Amino acid sequence: MKEINYNSLSIREKVERQKEIIKVFLRLGFFAFGGPAAHIAMMEEEIINKRKWINHDKFMDLIGATNLIPGPNSTEIAIFIGHHRGGILGLFLAGISFIIPAMGITLLFAIAYVKYGSIPQVESLFYGMKSVIIAIILQALLRLGKSVIKNKLYLVFGLIITGLSLLGIREIPLLLMSGLVIMVILNRENIYNKFFSFSIMPLSLIFLTFLKIGAVLYGSGYVLLAFLEAEFIKKVGVLTNQQLIDAVAVGQFTPGPVFTTATFIGYLLGNTLGAVLATIGIFIPSFLLVIIINPIIPRLRKSIWVSSMLDGINIASLSLMAVVTFKLGIASLIDGLSIFIFAISLFAIMKYKISSFWLIIGGSIIGWISSLI
Repeated sequence: MKEINYNSLSIREKVERQKEIIKVFLRLGFFAFGGPAAHIAMMEEEIINKRKWINHDKFMDLIGATNLIPGPNSTEIAIFIGHHRGGILGLFLAGISFIIPAMGITLLFAIAYVKYGSIPQVESLFYGMKSVIIAIILQALLRLGKSVIKNKLYLVFGLIITGLSLLGIREIPLLLMSGLVIMVILNRENIYNKFFSFSIMPLSLIFLTFLKIGAVLYGSGYVLLAFLEAEFIKKVGVLTNQQLIDAVAVGQFTPGPVFTTATFIGYLLGNTLGAVLATIGIFIPSFLLVIIINPIIPRLRKSIWVSSMLDGINIASLSLMAVVTFKLGIASLIDGLSIFIFAISLFAIMKYKISSFWLIIGGSIIGWISSLI
């Protein structure tokens, strides 16, 4: 089905699209627990399979592109999709709608933390949810794999990248290596012909610090801890190690982008305004970067060199997602009940196409009930 150009739509049709963008990404923002891999899996289900806004190839190109620019990957994918569906306004609506729920929930936890000195105990809710999330990610991996793994070479190289990641090799070197190797292999004849024939802190400082982090941090939100430690503990000493650990923990178990850890720290350092400025600071580079590189991505596919490199990057992206799934599985599938929830969730998704949103709610309820028994 040919995509209708957004600019050719009537005002009424544009408004309907913007409403749909807000609805979809608010929903994702409230229910996308589990970090970037889970966010991507839920976007794949909602955006590609349910609404068919883009195809799998385009989605994988977006994942590959966001892995090569700084900032929170899943948020940048949301921003990309918003731009594709609703132009510049859609870009901002998608990003803001995805961020706001997580920011609000994180802010509530920060307020409770300051008032009571600890994080509210909600672990039982997430016990069952974790198993569901593993099933959601695994199903997305299988579907995306059909688009990315185009031949035996791609499969073998994907397995190699997976193994290297499990051995501890960092994400960015693997992405670049995969892209370059696939580009060289697929263009070896061209290469041969070419080369051989020839508050506590000032509010302004809170904002600027998080702006810097958002502009230079590569990879997923899980790399955020090292940056925060360097800036707020080692450099200026305004946070304790325990406060940093608690802030990252809240960012991990709340829905939406892990980068809303910035909201928590911003509140600790500068109250509500500090929370808002920190959140804006860390996310605004993502909006700007997407605006800059979004028009470039389709052109890249027209070059046989860059297109093959994108294929390699996509293989590495899928492999890294597989490693995250494996590690999450080891951490989350810890007993018979969690394994049972995972198996039932995977069966429900694969066989009956049940929405991941309902499965997450169901997993949370089962986890809560099990804590009472």
